Amino acid sequence: MSLAGLAVIILIFAVTMGAPLLSPHDPLPVSLPERLQPAGGDYPLGTDPLGRCLLSRLLYGGRMTLQYSLSVLFIILSIGIPVGLLAGYRGGIVDSLLMRVADIVLAFPNLVLALVVTGILGPGLINIMIALALVSWVQYARVVRGMVLSLKQKEFVLSARSVGTAPAGIIWRHLLPNVLPPVAVMATLNLGTLVLSISTLSFLGLGAQPPLPEWGAMINEARNYIVSQPRLMLYPGTAIAVTVLGFNLLGDGLRDVLDPQGFTSPRVYGLGEDKKTAYAAESKKIK
Repeated sequence: MSLAGLAVIILIFAVTMGAPLLSPHDPLPVSLPERLQPAGGDYPLGTDPLGRCLLSRLLYGGRMTLQYSLSVLFIILSIGIPVGLLAGYRGGIVDSLLMRVADIVLAFPNLVLALVVTGILGPGLINIMIALALVSWVQYARVVRGMVLSLKQKEFVLSARSVGTAPAGIIWRHLLPNVLPPVAVMATLNLGTLVLSISTLSFLGLGAQPPLPEWGAMINEARNYIVSQPRLMLYPGTAIAVTVLGFNLLGDGLRDVLDPQGFTSPRVYGLGEDKKTAYAAESKKIK
């Protein structure tokens, strides 16, 4: 199932990123005489109410959805991981202050808070990215902080301190590599959630604005034809469902590959043999 999820994701990325080459038509121009054409001929999936090629809009819409989902994820990781590392390692007032901010954000449902932020900033995909990043970094920060609180009491970290390794070196060389595997799994699973969130906000009219193609916006445009032309909603809806399922299957498989024991075995990274010997000696003293 994990390989199936990986295959689905690779296929979706290939066809959406290759949209300029694979699309039979430009997804933007309106052609009213060709509106609501059935599948076949020059239009493999037919046309929408404005005469635009459904296949072309589906491919370009997927490209846009995935690009913005990956961009949001990058911003979230850029905020969540450093905040979690800093809060967990420093502790004290720094930890308390950062976690109280996280608690305030967690007090509101993510989508509701994203709707509020997007409503303040105005509709648009860039504003959606900002809104989702502001409400989603907290989960990563709390997970990373919890792991750092546990890892910094391990013998290899105490040994690193005892031989004079600077805090930045401990965080970069010992703590960060140990928190990356679970963060990678979270990120893979979260991509599916981001695809859903971006599509949901676009469906509500807060994301991609006409005439830009985007899966959620395509569903919104087709809702008035749900009875007479259900295929208009079926294609983008199926694309969203398959993409989210692929990310979920891939995340489950990635978790098993990165650490079958459930991220319970911290590792010592980036050491030469001389330092490994010194760390081992210090660990015996500490024990």
